[in-house]
Amino acid sequence: MKVAVISDIHGNWQALESVMADYQLQGCERVLCLGDLAMAGPQPNEVIDYIMNKCENWTIIQGNTDKMIAEFNLKMYDRMIKDFPVMANALLDDVDIIDKDKKEFLAGLPERKELMIEGVGILMVHGSPRKINEDILPNMPISQVQEMLDGETSDLILCGHTHIPCGYQTLSKQTVVNVGSVGRPMTGIPKANYAIFDFNNGSFTVEHREVEYDYNLAAQLIRARKFEGADNLADQITNPVVRHL
Repeated sequence: MKVAVISDIHGNWQALESVMADYQLQGCERVLCLGDLAMAGPQPNEVIDYIMNKCENWTIIQGNTDKMIAEFNLKMYDRMIKDFPVMANALLDDVDIIDKDKKEFLAGLPERKELMIEGVGILMVHGSPRKINEDILPNMPISQVQEMLDGETSDLILCGHTHIPCGYQTLSKQTVVNVGSVGRPMTGIPKANYAIFDFNNGSFTVEHREVEYDYNLAAQLIRARKFEGADNLADQITNPVVRHL
């Protein structure tokens, strides 16, 4: 069975639409989504609405920014505004424009999910198994990754959060795969990232994929939201930075 694993859509409908077309073309029968559906993106309401109403074959967990939208209060904004002003203003605007039922949908998502596909035990997390916003990045010492898996028994751990694809094979023979970001990759290339897993009788292969999409339209749409910092986010879509590790 082929399964698409996606994460960090961040309200980017143009990127999501292109990824969906790609994984359908590749024959994926199911989608696992690792969270961060909406925050600081061009079309948060449209993305959440589509996922709520059109995605019967998706299994979805909550990302840290989904949690922030669902649990927003002004103290959260005050904590963010000094160090992360662009994201603080984006969050404030998201909370204002996202519909109540969509916030309730985000609030009801689980922070983690264990499942079995074709005999492979899978753990879905957003950041790491121990924390929703912990980074699993390329070129980490394997001992550091192993420490994050302490007590976990799943064969395959799927994560996102960092917006950079990577993977590890641990000493405990567990596989960790970060699938990157659909909506705001930090790879230096303006293409949507996701991964396809092909499960077969207790084993699997993985393919990281980059997909072209209309990033100029996405940038135009977020710029039109006009909150302070929207231009910065638009520039990140058209000219994505390489995240410093």
